[in-house]
Amino acid sequence: MLPAALRRWLRRPKRSDPRLLSQFFFADERVTQVVAEINGLDAELDPQQYLVLLNQLHLSQAHLLAILERIMEECIPTQRHSRDYLVKFPEELLVDNLGNHMLFAAECLLAGTFLEVEEADGAQLRPQARNLLCSLELVRTVLREQSLSQPGSYPEPVRAVLVQFDRLFAEFELSYVSSLVAVKSPEEIYRQQEIIVLFCETVERALRLGYLTQEMIDGYEPLLMFTIPRLAIISGLLIYPEGPLSLEQSPEQMSRVFSPFYNLLKKIRDLLRVLSEEELCLLERSLCTAESEDPCGPATPPAWGAAVPRADPPAPWGLLEVPCAAPPPRTCMAWLGPPGAVDDVGTDWQWSSTKDMLHTLFVCISGVADQLQTNFASDLRSILKTVFKIVASQAEPSEEPGASQKEDGDPCAADAPRVADCPLCSSPAEAAGLQRAAGTHRLPEWVPDSTCSQCSACRSPFTLLRRRHHCRSCGKIFCARCSPHTAALPHYGQPKPVRVCTHCYAAHLSPTPRRAQSQ
Repeated sequence: MLPAALRRWLRRPKRSDPRLLSQFFFADERVTQVVAEINGLDAELDPQQYLVLLNQLHLSQAHLLAILERIMEECIPTQRHSRDYLVKFPEELLVDNLGNHMLFAAECLLAGTFLEVEEADGAQLRPQARNLLCSLELVRTVLREQSLSQPGSYPEPVRAVLVQFDRLFAEFELSYVSSLVAVKSPEEIYRQQEIIVLFCETVERALRLGYLTQEMIDGYEPLLMFTIPRLAIISGLLIYPEGPLSLEQSPEQMSRVFSPFYNLLKKIRDLLRVLSEEELCLLERSLCTAESEDPCGPATPPAWGAAVPRADPPAPWGLLEVPCAAPPPRTCMAWLGPPGAVDDVGTDWQWSSTKDMLHTLFVCISGVADQLQTNFASDLRSILKTVFKIVASQAEPSEEPGASQKEDGDPCAADAPRVADCPLCSSPAEAAGLQRAAGTHRLPEWVPDSTCSQCSACRSPFTLLRRRHHCRSCGKIFCARCSPHTAALPHYGQPKPVRVCTHCYAAHLSPTPRRAQSQ
């Protein structure tokens, strides 16, 4: 009978084994090793080494949790605990290392340390933290034994401990985050969804009237963070008065994003009602501008009385620098007078000119919209992110006759097709070089992830939701919207369809690899 330690050594998997349980075995072994080094170190004698080991522990635990997450997705995909509560969390908490942070918080609570929560909340969370850590130790033990016996299967006892750990982890995560920040109630989430609908309808109307263009939406113009909320205030007060900005309801019934501006919104609505259609169009166009001077300011030439044809292109776009664009709400309210002063705007309030009224509306609407960026930045960012995902156009495969390359001969630089605003075609010579590479077996230069922070085509920055994707034809990095195509690349040893960017698909691939996709 062989000793247990010898049997364990003989059965241990190889590091090259790609199976998840084998990877878990070595990740778990690394965590155990670092913990043993920390326990054997005197932190007072060598504090620097202690900090180094503590950082290694956090990294190794994060790696272990990542593998464990993949194991649960493979083993119990239909039995996972619901994570719908994540929609209640502020956006800044939804990061990749949230799970590792929860594990570290549970360890601190079990040790009697309250780093982020009040002592009373910590006392209530401690039983959940204890159950979570005990469940994690059980999972590690069971998965270690399974990796030494049958690393390719998940028997029922393994599934049971994974289901229990997943449930305890989700319950602790929700309870711990709720003790740190004010999570949204179901009613507030519903109100926020109503605002998303209002913003989407506002964008569709702005596109129809020519205030915005689809290219601005697809390019994620930074100025839209200001323009869309401004136009949404007008839409919510005039165009869709029964929506989330309905002033027939009490402030408590409105979303917490707009409820602080309830009284100011009423005065803005009363002023908007007296505008003609041409004046309203002029006001909305001025809210879309980003010039160095206030377009509604006194220095504006007296062309404000003329109607602006809706077929005209929108005003120039750039960095927003409106000196009076974001005053505090009370300043705008002071301009509009005491409560009730605007009940009958046409008679009780004497305006020196329509220009002054438009200027006041411009500053007040801009002030409310820009205050949202300061007071509710997380909520507004989440709302606009969803709006962009809904209204952005979907890239369609380009099958124009001129998009294909010549199948025979070496194309010259003058004949190389070019795509507007594409860095791959910065010059005809570069386009020709890509075509020549496509005719050889030389692999393209693979751009490292660490050197690229934005899409090579649309220049959108990469985020948690906007992931990096390599084009197998040119090696550059794109977002999913700019690399939606697949094509076979036999000249690179890729007989099966692989991901390629829109530009390579349309300009640098011959019809033969593209036909492989349809077949």
